[in-house]
Amino acid sequence: MFGVYGAGGRRGAVAAGCAVAALMGLTGCGGGDDGDGKSGAGKSPAPSRPAATAGGLTEAELTAAALTDGERAGDLTASEYTLDGPLGDAYTADPAVCQPLVSLAGDVSGHEPVAQVQRKADKPEEMLGVTVDITLRSYAGDEAAKVMASLERAGRECAGGLTEERAVARARYEKVEPAALPAFAGEADQAKAYRFTVLDVKGKLKLYEYLTVLRSGSTTLAFRAEILGTQDIGGVPEDVMAAQWKKFRAARA
Repeated sequence: MFGVYGAGGRRGAVAAGCAVAALMGLTGCGGGDDGDGKSGAGKSPAPSRPAATAGGLTEAELTAAALTDGERAGDLTASEYTLDGPLGDAYTADPAVCQPLVSLAGDVSGHEPVAQVQRKADKPEEMLGVTVDITLRSYAGDEAAKVMASLERAGRECAGGLTEERAVARARYEKVEPAALPAFAGEADQAKAYRFTVLDVKGKLKLYEYLTVLRSGSTTLAFRAEILGTQDIGGVPEDVMAAQWKKFRAARA
């Protein structure tokens, strides 16, 4: 799915700096179920939901709908990736059915997007603060719905764990659980959220990451949140998701 997903995000920094493996964590990604614990049927469309064409939005349209460099999203600030995007896009999963929990990138999920735009939101002055990777992707036809179906299946079949394969290391997901959805999730066609418990490379510390994915027509909006440390942040910051969702809806109105 989307979470599309380079060396820009926290996961990228971790993978590139394997020497700092303990708290830097080499953690993994995930996708999610509905916040009520159900595995996943999509939400009923809202009357004012943004429309999307059968051919998918263009990169220019996604850019217009995405947070801009320097734009505030709650307590965090959005920025563009200086390189390709979150390094997690290059990661794979074992077993393969769990791949959507690691990366929804088209070249590994089999559902190729028409266009994508990626941002991150963080506090640049806080090296150990929360980072949210944001990915907007558009698909042709019903591919976005298929992406969501793959994510739902992964969340169900990989609840007991999986291994994230990286360039020079592996990260073990100990558990994949449903997480709470944002208050506005009912405005989307589908919405899923997951909480991941990931062991550090030494297998001793438990790290926590969250993934929330929304689908509106042929577009998916994926948010992955993590922190360098063992703190459980409780979910993707809702004000970040709300800021991006509001801008997306406004652009598609």
